[in-house]
Amino acid sequence: MFIGHFTEQPWQDATQGYLGTIRLDVSNKLYDPEVGRQLYNRYLDEKLYAEEIGFDGLMFNEHHSTAFCMQGVTNVGVAILARQTKRAKLCILGNVLPIWDDPLWLAEQLAMIDMISHGRLVSGWVRGAPSESVAHNAPSAYNRERYEEAHDFIVKTWTTPGPFRWEGKHYQYRYVNPWSMPFQRPHPPAMIPGVASKETVRWAAQHHYPYVMLATLLGPTKEMFDYYFECAQEFGYKAGSQNLGYLFKVHADETEELADQVGRRYISGAENPFIAGNTAAAPLFTGLPGLSSADSRKRQAALLGARTGGAASTASTFRAPYETQVEQYSIVSGTPKTVLAKLRHVLGLLRPGTLYIWDGDGAMTHDDQMRSFRLMGSEVLPALREMSKEMGLVGPFESNDGTGIGPDVWAKHKQELAKA
Repeated sequence: MFIGHFTEQPWQDATQGYLGTIRLDVSNKLYDPEVGRQLYNRYLDEKLYAEEIGFDGLMFNEHHSTAFCMQGVTNVGVAILARQTKRAKLCILGNVLPIWDDPLWLAEQLAMIDMISHGRLVSGWVRGAPSESVAHNAPSAYNRERYEEAHDFIVKTWTTPGPFRWEGKHYQYRYVNPWSMPFQRPHPPAMIPGVASKETVRWAAQHHYPYVMLATLLGPTKEMFDYYFECAQEFGYKAGSQNLGYLFKVHADETEELADQVGRRYISGAENPFIAGNTAAAPLFTGLPGLSSADSRKRQAALLGARTGGAASTASTFRAPYETQVEQYSIVSGTPKTVLAKLRHVLGLLRPGTLYIWDGDGAMTHDDQMRSFRLMGSEVLPALREMSKEMGLVGPFESNDGTGIGPDVWAKHKQELAKA
């Protein structure tokens, strides 16, 4: 099993109350550079310690014009850690492809990260929330088209000797010949994160990319994993645990009482979209044309109902009360013994080969995160690895059956795909 650490790297300022809606309409006049300086360095220090205690991967994401995630330019933080870390894979899940007007620049950035880290980059591609398109003036009607074309262009840039031309629908280059190329061959492996889009699940299966469900309820997560298996079979291979990933909130602490107290901080803080009863972003910034198919819109409607505690609880409980999230395993918080018992339940049902532990978020302090880290390193991670071996959960970098993304298998698969 491949085990990674994640946090949204949220804005925290004890002098501020709750800032309001999720994205875009909270003015940056509230930004305090000194607080920002402290937080950026805190989160970098925590990532370094996550590697030290034994996490296999460090997961990063990006959101734009929002305080709940400070990683507007996630490649900067990853580039710093490419030099400072030694062992953990650097998992960007992911860069928002449709907002890039120059994906060649992104290809160069990621290639440099892969070189500096000595081949530890795991790239990831997302279409982004509606607010990302608004914040960067990207045409939402062409979101998926730009996503897929940018992906194809970056892969070709990484794998085809230049110079060459690219004449696509959304991107045109007369001269493609970057000097910086990735260390990994044929190119860095990828994981695809998502929530409710069957189209993206199918696309990930087509490209042999592991699909990582993001904090979704267990039932709908299992359904989407089953759909991945169906798609993989259609594309000529049998998928397994190495193709599946799951992210959810897990916090370990010294006592059950302290764990409960700190666990509630997942859904509090100055600018936290996961507070119970909180609404989504302002309507002006949602429902943009072209971003979702009819099927995805239905799933997203159910997702919104679940997040706000409504009846249509089919996908996620991001904004349900804390007790509900604990009951439905959306939040796991307790002593190592309690945490491991609940992890066994989740792994037994979903059987993912990749597990991302979401910790240190919301209003959690640095001390909260460090206590959890120490218990994770000494008790949770070792037991979790034994548990995954017992269950036969193979991670994406250790699969030898041709469906994983380990270096040898990945190179062979990409060669076969190119011939086809």
